[in-house]
Parts: sequence; structure tokens; C-alpha cells
Amino acid sequence: MSDKPLAWIGSSLDDLRQFPPEAKRKAGLELRAIQRGQEPTDFRPMPAPGSGVQEIRIRAGGAYRVFYVAKFEEVIYVLHAFQKKTQKTAKQDIEIGQQRYRIAQQYQQARKRR
Repeated sequence: MSDKPLAWIGSSLDDLRQFPPEAKRKAGLELRAIQRGQEPTDFRPMPAPGSGVQEIRIRAGGAYRVFYVAKFEEVIYVLHAFQKKTQKTAKQDIEIGQQRYRIAQQYQQARKRR
């Protein structure tokens, strides 16, 4: 089985590239595991942005998060990457995840039409 490709929505790739080196490395390892059909080491469901969205939790000199959705057969959508500054996920980060989830759904519908 080949690895599922990643599709970066919005600024998610650029945002992840802004993580400090250790957080960036850990995020990359976790996303690679997901591409191979494995579960990340520290994650949880994040239903607020949309059905099937998961949150990778990264601790590396701070708290970092990556929202992704892997429920589609062909691709993994990376929706949002950000530093978490409070215990609760900020409303703005959830809203970004929701907007990008809708974009991922549109991409998915366009794939089906092809």
C-alpha cells in the first residue's frame, strides 16, 4: 500500500513551517505515520471543525496543534497548524478549521466528479 498524499489547505503548510525545529520535526513524524495508515502518538478527535477531524498534539517548548482529516480514501487534508497558548482551543482556531474543512469537502466533491 502506498502512502496517502497530504493536501495542505490554506496557510497550513506555511504555518507548520513556522513551528520551532523540534515541534516541526515531531509534526512531520506524526503526519508521516498518518500517511502510512498508522495513528499518531498523541491525538484526539476534534469534531468542532467537522466530522472526522483529528488534532495532533505536539509538546516541544510549547503546545502545538495540527488539525487534519484522513477519512477520505485518496488524500489526507491538513487543515490548520498553530501554537496553542491557552488550555482551551481558541475560537479563532476552530473557525479556521471549520472554513478549511468546508474547502476540503469542496475538493473532495470535485475529485468525485472527475
